[in-house]
Amino acid sequence: MATLLSSKVRDLDGLPVNRILPHILKRMVGPFIFLDHMGPLDLRANEALDVLPHPHIGLSTLTYLLEGALLHQDSLGNIIEIAPGDVNLMTAGKGIVHSEREPSKLRSQQHRLNGIQCWLALPEDKSEIAPSFQHTSQTDLPSYQADGTSMTLVAGKAFNLQSPVKTHSPCFFLDVEAKAGSIIQCPEPEFECLLYLLEGNIQSGNDEYHSGQILLLEQEQSFKAVTNVRCLLLGGQAWEKVPYIEWNFVSFHRERIEKAKADWRERRFPEIPSDKLEFTPLP
Repeated sequence: MATLLSSKVRDLDGLPVNRILPHILKRMVGPFIFLDHMGPLDLRANEALDVLPHPHIGLSTLTYLLEGALLHQDSLGNIIEIAPGDVNLMTAGKGIVHSEREPSKLRSQQHRLNGIQCWLALPEDKSEIAPSFQHTSQTDLPSYQADGTSMTLVAGKAFNLQSPVKTHSPCFFLDVEAKAGSIIQCPEPEFECLLYLLEGNIQSGNDEYHSGQILLLEQEQSFKAVTNVRCLLLGGQAWEKVPYIEWNFVSFHRERIEKAKADWRERRFPEIPSDKLEFTPLP
């Protein structure tokens, strides 16, 4: 049977987000060690999300927007706006700095922000690779349709499809839309899997689940859409060893995190050429 997980509201540079992972019952699902749902937030004119420059090590960040827009800037010199359905994957490796801000064209009017950001821990033998960044347009993501369901493969591999979004360990991230009465199939039965129900109701056996609920799947291979449904399915191969996570740093070694903290405190990380007037202090 599925295990229900609860999210907690956290502050993200002044705006509330729902934090799903890490969870007290499950620190990571496959390589996914962090999962935030930003929104949906209805923002007034001149109210906006500004995630100031901050560092990462030992992970890849994946940003996937459902509504709105964000401007990504990083210490590699990348400046790119992400739109709904696009994917930003930034691999920190030995160290990177980035910021995410809503574009100025949105700030002058009432607008909505709704999106997912997750971190994929890097395997220990890849934790110190050179940082990199890739942006993938929605039109380049593979899709799968069957019997009233439509699935977009955001990252990883599922249903014999391979996303162009390059990850460093086996995983999948699916955006699923299903019509009422259709069956939602779960991929890769040997992988861990988390289902996040964005809209609608689903049923498994005698149990019914509702919009906003988060399910850690165990032996379930399919669900029935009671209403029209949109959900996310993500997971991957279970990890034998869970890395440490502290602030924006992920590592299998405590001393590496302490070094990263000292490097940020002493401003030894690289700067973002286009966004270097502000920064997020070490907590």
